[in-house]
Amino acid sequence: MHTGSCLCGAVRFEIAGDLAPIQLCHCKMCQRASGTVFASNMPVRAEDFRVVSGAESLKSYESNPGKERLFCGDCGSPIISRVAADPGTVRVRVGTVDEPVDAALAFHFHVASKASWAPITDDLPQYPAARPS
Repeated sequence: MHTGSCLCGAVRFEIAGDLAPIQLCHCKMCQRASGTVFASNMPVRAEDFRVVSGAESLKSYESNPGKERLFCGDCGSPIISRVAADPGTVRVRVGTVDEPVDAALAFHFHVASKASWAPITDDLPQYPAARPS
């Protein structure tokens, strides 16, 4: 079992099972939603993700048709995103997961729109657009 929370602690969650590899998204929407160079996401089966407190503090924003981003309405921390086309998966923002995070980095995607001021300097696979299936 893994736990996590938003910055202010109002929203707390649990993830059952092992953590999946971390995916680094460089799309402009993730840059704007996170306020940084990329979003660090971890796919989690929806049935393995559970909000244990603060569900009433969660707010959502549909950033494009069928994609919903959930965040703490008190402190603004992004918690998860989910897409209607894949209801069995949520994408947890890894920075909200309590340490230790025993998951490896997997790849960068949407690198065609990466920030010009932040070079990618690791040897992870890179995908110009969407993540691989």
